[in-house]
Amino acid sequence: MNKRITAAAALLAAGMLALAGCSGDGGSGSGSSDPIVVGSVNTISGPATFPEASQAAKAVFDKFNADGGLNGRKIDYKALDDKGDPATATANAREIVGSDNAVAMIGSASLIECDLNKKYYEQEGILSIPGIGVDTGCFDSKSISPANVGPYNDMTLTLLYGSEQLKLDNICVLLEIAGSTRPTYQAAIDKWTKITGKKPLYVDDTVPYGASDYTPYIVKAKQAGCKALAINPVEPDAIGQVKAANAQGWNDVTWLYLTSVYSENFAKAIDNAGAGIYVPAEFYPFTEENDVNKDWRDLMTKNNIPLTSFSQGGYLAATYFIEALKSVKGDITR
Repeated sequence: MNKRITAAAALLAAGMLALAGCSGDGGSGSGSSDPIVVGSVNTISGPATFPEASQAAKAVFDKFNADGGLNGRKIDYKALDDKGDPATATANAREIVGSDNAVAMIGSASLIECDLNKKYYEQEGILSIPGIGVDTGCFDSKSISPANVGPYNDMTLTLLYGSEQLKLDNICVLLEIAGSTRPTYQAAIDKWTKITGKKPLYVDDTVPYGASDYTPYIVKAKQAGCKALAINPVEPDAIGQVKAANAQGWNDVTWLYLTSVYSENFAKAIDNAGAGIYVPAEFYPFTEENDVNKDWRDLMTKNNIPLTSFSQGGYLAATYFIEALKSVKGDITR
């Protein structure tokens, strides 16, 4: 069980309990049949997208509602698209929290929203459990606790696995940067260096999200003598990068990706993995069927939601929120 999200759920329940019976904002009103408003801000369109987290959260809430909700009360889930745009991300949060009076933000997955909205959430007394935390603000705010470990620890551990377990050298790091994440990625790389005494052959932080062709970045890495590439893309970008290497005949490169690439679709799309592709699973591995993931897998399959680490995160965020709801005595508020 993810200790971080469990702690967040416990904090959420405590916050609700402390306010139980109060008449303040919270989207629940004073009637016992009023819907419980919950929201999320997501990057659903744009060059890098994370749609599965909120889709999975919605599937969990829909099932909860179909089963009777919380003593007859249903969850009204509002998932908005920030398009990767800062102005839209801040407006989305204010619409959900300020206008719709949501009691919590659950299952978000955005390139930028945590950093932009964390102070607003603290000001409004809103707790957020993103399905997938991406930007730095998801991990340094007392009001936000994502379901996942995050791309920065992921990067450090991926580099460690490459250098210490696979015994790779000449590792190059290619970064797709959104918002203010560059220094945090550098800190993740520096942590690896501090542990191992090793440094990347080079770091290229100019790799774009959603490029139509990654050939120039792959050619540059090959010419630099990289033996392995540690990269932080989303699934479509990773497929494009591997295909670009295939087209260049670069078949002896090892790929070190992050959990963002862990999906059935990625595995099916790759027919030439070079010297190997290694992708960590922040949640319980699902490439083989097991009892741990059965409820998640069945629910995702029923709702035609891709089997990815993102949908795992959204499912967990919503599931723990429901556990918190069930522990509250009295009205549901912030």
